[in-house]
Amino acid sequence: MTDGPSLRQLLAAIGEPLVQLGAGSADLPVHGLAILDPDDEPGAYRGELVLIIGARGRDALRYLRAAARRGAAAVAVKSEEPDTAQLEAAAGDAGIGLLVVQPRARWDQLSALIRELLDSAALTAGLRDDSSDRDLFSLAQTVAALTGGIVSIEDATYRLLAYSRSDSEVDEVDELRRLTILGWKGPERYLELLREWGVYQRLRSGEEVVDLEERPELGIRRRLAVGIRAGSQHLGAIWVQQGSQPFTEQAGSALLGAARMAALSMLTQRGLPGTRSRDELVTGLLDGRVSADLVAGQLGLDPAAPSVVLAFAARTIEPDLPEHELHLAELARVVSVHVTAHRRGALVGTIGGRVYAVLPVTTAPVGLAERIVDVLKRRTALTVQAGIGGAAPSLRAVVTSRAEADRVLDAVSRTPDRAVGSIGDLRAEVLLGETLSLLEANPELHDPAVQSLVEHDAAHGTELVVSLLAYLDALGDVRAAAEKLHVHPNTLRHRVRRARALGGIDLDDPAHRVVSHLNLLLARRNP
Repeated sequence: MTDGPSLRQLLAAIGEPLVQLGAGSADLPVHGLAILDPDDEPGAYRGELVLIIGARGRDALRYLRAAARRGAAAVAVKSEEPDTAQLEAAAGDAGIGLLVVQPRARWDQLSALIRELLDSAALTAGLRDDSSDRDLFSLAQTVAALTGGIVSIEDATYRLLAYSRSDSEVDEVDELRRLTILGWKGPERYLELLREWGVYQRLRSGEEVVDLEERPELGIRRRLAVGIRAGSQHLGAIWVQQGSQPFTEQAGSALLGAARMAALSMLTQRGLPGTRSRDELVTGLLDGRVSADLVAGQLGLDPAAPSVVLAFAARTIEPDLPEHELHLAELARVVSVHVTAHRRGALVGTIGGRVYAVLPVTTAPVGLAERIVDVLKRRTALTVQAGIGGAAPSLRAVVTSRAEADRVLDAVSRTPDRAVGSIGDLRAEVLLGETLSLLEANPELHDPAVQSLVEHDAAHGTELVVSLLAYLDALGDVRAAAEKLHVHPNTLRHRVRRARALGGIDLDDPAHRVVSHLNLLLARRNP
């Protein structure tokens, strides 16, 4: 049985003075919650916190002892002095913990909050003791880069799960962050203040990004925070402390996307044995190995929803494999944070050296891709390009959109000064690229006349291939082609005549002209 949250953590989440520790160790773990009503027969309460709801004060003594005999870790009883002293003595004799609940507290609200904390603790159990915590630490580093702040991720019981690291933090962190990292949880006196200010209530109630102003007198710098949620289940929160520089403009949206990613990470780590991971499902969907219906069923998506695929790749590939893998992982995290903030149901997967995002077609993909590319360049120094496929009528046709996104990215990669392209804007370039690839894969279709020009240039240091190609690109306009090549028009005319004579190329025949043009383009692609 894995350790559940301690009584101390439950008390910190519930808050005094509604509930106070009357007896037992605050570090006593609780593995579950049970309700004991005097009208019911006591059950088995192994390691559980038992709420005695039908009796108060000294009237609850017999039920306290019954719960202890049946293995309860602790009981919660409504009581006031002087009855509380008797309950404390009885709990001490029985060797169990005692939570003293104020009479004005409502059992339904208290039990709902405790169940939420227990469920969240079960979901996040082992994250600090397993290699999976690296995902959260990596996410914290990415959020730090995107927000310009200092990041920590905690679960619903304020247990620290991960935090960003930086050599420049030494003089920037405030007392709250320092104490949190030292104790792997938020210090209780600060938790109480945050509760008084209503911060935790806001974090639990939705996806609001909470902005906390600086409190110099308390040693607290400005912070942004957002709750981590899975449906109505509160799993924890992400905090970003401001350092020496202001937060970035996209800090709020980055924080929202990170919270959604953190929820997925927490839930994935607690997945059922034999189920496929989210990454496996997404990559399988993109390459056609996994059916859209299976992906939609396991990830809670609509398989009939129209979708579009965005493909991202770094402009340069690092020769050092570990460094390349590091950059690829950073690219994937930044893309995930942004698209998840944009659409909760967004999917992100990595295949080869490319990162793919699957989004609803209602999204404006070009603007989103441009923002992601810009952020990557400014915040991570990665030069990235993006290709956007056409709209797929459903999740089942995502493979087609992905293939188009790949072709667009191939076309964009041949244009160094272009960052983003879509199939709608680059259809001609994509079609030309596919045609050249087909020609390249079939040597028997190559034009021997153009090959003779290539060989002549290599042997004699001439520029017949590039000159003839410029002439054809300019549709026979000698002056425009000569200006592009920075040569005199007569020089270009001489080269074109020489190329035609040497290769026997017939530029007067439309079919021959097209074939020659394609082969010249292929020669330029593969010098």
